[in-house]
Amino acid sequence: MLIRYKKSFEKIAMGLMSFMPTEKDIKQLQQSMKLYEEDQRYQLFLWKEEDIIGLAGVFIEEEAVTLQHISVNPSHRNEGIGRKMVETLKEIYSDKQLKSNSYTSGFMARCDEHKENTAE
Repeated sequence: MLIRYKKSFEKIAMGLMSFMPTEKDIKQLQQSMKLYEEDQRYQLFLWKEEDIIGLAGVFIEEEAVTLQHISVNPSHRNEGIGRKMVETLKEIYSDKQLKSNSYTSGFMARCDEHKENTAE
């Protein structure tokens, strides 16, 4: 299930976010975390099953929500967790369009392809 980020989850969230290619530099990673903690337009979510194994960060605009970050613990990849996070975000922000940025566009395209293939 998708839960909202809390400061008590900072270490696990930073660990998951560090898998994003844009967040390899510790200063960039800290800056991104600060943005999610201080700017209400940026919301960070964590995927929790028994443990927290995924992360999704969004930027909220008036008519759209942009997926800024998405990451799954490597030992849980290829289990559909990323797709579940995207689908849950679409439900949470059902009044807005869910868009990708240049770093999440490839993943979002694969989610759309998977949805089309399973609909047939």
